[in-house]
Amino acid sequence: MRTIENDWLRVQVSDHGAELSAVFDKTNGRDVLWTADPAFWDRHAPILFPFVGRVYGNVYRYKGKEYPMGQHGFARDLEFVCTDEQADRVTHQLCSTQETRAVYPFDFVLTVTHRLEKNSLFVEWKVENPSDEPLYFSIGGHPGFLCPVLPGTKQTDYFLSFPGHEKLTCKSVDVATGTIWNDRAFTLETPDGVVGVTEHTFDNDALVFDDNQVKTVGILYPDKTPYITLHCPDFPSLGVWSKPNNTAPFICLEPWTGRCDNSGFSGELPEKYGVQTLASHETFRRGYEIVIE
Repeated sequence: MRTIENDWLRVQVSDHGAELSAVFDKTNGRDVLWTADPAFWDRHAPILFPFVGRVYGNVYRYKGKEYPMGQHGFARDLEFVCTDEQADRVTHQLCSTQETRAVYPFDFVLTVTHRLEKNSLFVEWKVENPSDEPLYFSIGGHPGFLCPVLPGTKQTDYFLSFPGHEKLTCKSVDVATGTIWNDRAFTLETPDGVVGVTEHTFDNDALVFDDNQVKTVGILYPDKTPYITLHCPDFPSLGVWSKPNNTAPFICLEPWTGRCDNSGFSGELPEKYGVQTLASHETFRRGYEIVIE
């Protein structure tokens, strides 16, 4: 476990999965990152690579061959190498191996940096393609935040913030397969950019927003002042997730480049929704900012 800190925040990042594992808000004297209690959800903030979400039927196809793949890929379950550690930042790296190529036939180098700046935590990814062939991948974040966080409050006292939006187009999840009913979108009303968390918000799994609609998302305290703000202007998709019926005291704000398959998808990997194509010896960079208010 690697610890970085400044005057505002103390953060821990695990070598396992390069996973953000604790965020302590020094100003308010409390933890804000989900504790990974296995009674609800046993992760904090996994990195989703080389897939985000599920592939339809738990297999994907490339050059006529089928490969099995579990939810959210495999990076979150592997050991990364810490390549740089400073007082306010830490960098981890994962490279393709014979084992990863057995289920994902590509060479890659994934570099993850967590960096503090005042009351903000920046999560920065670099994906490199060292091979002579194209690299197809998706990548996403999955940080969970304690909610409720104030004593004497419950999750339904809090609000979700979508600044600048009066309404959003939200995709429906095919819960049976963990994929998206791409043709069953609905309108989420967000007057003044705010919508309350209710006992039914997560009845159908995550709220999924495509088409780069959401550039900033947040969780607001019961008085509608900011608690957590996540800036993700370069991410085409975003998920907001918790357990149904407010059974788990956390909410995840998930910026994605690519996402789970559309329900029924049977095409090849290059045709997958939102898949990124990285040419030979090129580099992809993406990052997001978490502000603890």
